[in-house]
Amino acid sequence: MHMMNAAVFTGPGRIILDRKPVPVAGPGDAVIKITLTTICGTDVHILKGEYPVKPGLTIGHEPVGTIHELGAGVTGYHVGQRVVVGAITPCGQCHTCLDGRQSQCGGHAIGGWRFGNTIDGCQADYLRVPFAMANLAPIPDGLTDEQVLMCPDIMSTGFGGAEHGGIRLGDTVAIFAQGPIGLCATAGARLRGASCIIAVDAVPERLKMARQLGADHTIDYRATDPLQEIMRLTGGQGVDVAIEALGTQQTFEHCLRALKPGGTLSSLGVYSGKLSLPIDAFAAGLADQSLVTTLCPGGKERMRRLMAIVASGRLDLQPMITHRFRLEQIEQAYDLFANQRDGVLKVAITP
Repeated sequence: MHMMNAAVFTGPGRIILDRKPVPVAGPGDAVIKITLTTICGTDVHILKGEYPVKPGLTIGHEPVGTIHELGAGVTGYHVGQRVVVGAITPCGQCHTCLDGRQSQCGGHAIGGWRFGNTIDGCQADYLRVPFAMANLAPIPDGLTDEQVLMCPDIMSTGFGGAEHGGIRLGDTVAIFAQGPIGLCATAGARLRGASCIIAVDAVPERLKMARQLGADHTIDYRATDPLQEIMRLTGGQGVDVAIEALGTQQTFEHCLRALKPGGTLSSLGVYSGKLSLPIDAFAAGLADQSLVTTLCPGGKERMRRLMAIVASGRLDLQPMITHRFRLEQIEQAYDLFANQRDGVLKVAITP
């Protein structure tokens, strides 16, 4: 039996490097050899015990790699081919997928999120990909692994927040929190045609990156009341779309209070514990406002489109990779990322 290294969740507070058997491709599956992956904020929620997964599970849902093995029925690909696989792996055949809700595959909430949630993930040497025909996205020639590393999750999720928020040409948009997801939402708002983008955070490096990705105004919430500043910038009207990219009560409420009547709150955060809806901020439910949520859109066509944006030169997210580690250093990488030290945005993990 061939063995491999894998980052394994053993219980709250512990993700360790362990040894596991190399997976085998069953019918409809593929096995890819991971060449690059990363750590997500959701992985940190798992580490802290804020999102429940079974002990013994390999963590990680942002895979870039080469095809190692193809299962029966998987055609049109070849061993050694470079591919990206989305964090969300829809089957492409169930009613929910065919109805355009691939992230909720199988008709279950969050049903499309399998890697590092219900099956072994990609912070490992090898990864089994279910429903391979729906999820293997070939990497265009000329693009490096680092150029496409953000496609599986944060680029898709951040853009999804802008898309589901219904940003129109000329809209004013506020994005609360400029971590990796929020930064991608900022970039997505610019690509969608927003005329005024306001980014809120407190980390100077993140606010600087937000400017690079399209923010017109940045607000350090430690120095300035963000709601007062947003109202000043919008002439007291509020924003058309507010994107919540952290998953806390405070940022959710600030988004709600920043909205103009008829505006949309687009929520990307992963919430733990209780989330309250202040009635005054909600205008007793009578302000014609919308609340939408997004789970990272997946599938190979989504990945193809995101990589096409990268290949076109319209967006470069490589500067978000601030640190690089080997898989053998995964515990050190988690310690850095979870504690947000040394200006970290995203880490690149190489098996």
